[in-house]
Amino acid sequence: MKHKFLMTVLMSLFFSIPMLKASEVNFKNDEVKNKTEMSEADKLVVVWTSGDKEVAMKMVFMYTYNAKKQGWWDDVTLLVWGPSSKLLSQDKDLQDYVKKMMESGVHVMACKACADQYGVADQLKEHGITVKYAGEDLTKFIKERKVVTF
Repeated sequence: MKHKFLMTVLMSLFFSIPMLKASEVNFKNDEVKNKTEMSEADKLVVVWTSGDKEVAMKMVFMYTYNAKKQGWWDDVTLLVWGPSSKLLSQDKDLQDYVKKMMESGVHVMACKACADQYGVADQLKEHGITVKYAGEDLTKFIKERKVVTF
């Protein structure tokens, strides 16, 4: 009886091991596939909406700048939207950081409708920022790129 039970267990293991190996290979192939897909998604848009300087410096700008500088993304755009346009127009530290980002290859644009509401469109243009109505661009970005908002 023990012999029969032992044989059943061994036979079960014998037939299960190839199935486990097969699933392991598929898992590894899926990992490789996911890594390949991730590397092909190389366009990022960061939508910055916060009027908080600390959020800008410690999250939005730090990540956006390094995303380009470190090569995490090939194409990086910072979209200045809402209260962030007013903050950027008034803050020299943020203006200097944006200049550094643009020099590293980050595209920076601001929503004209938002900037006009705060009366800051001209100040943003003076810093080399593209100021334009951005609703259509944002829609296109959402459909074609990776978009994060802060």
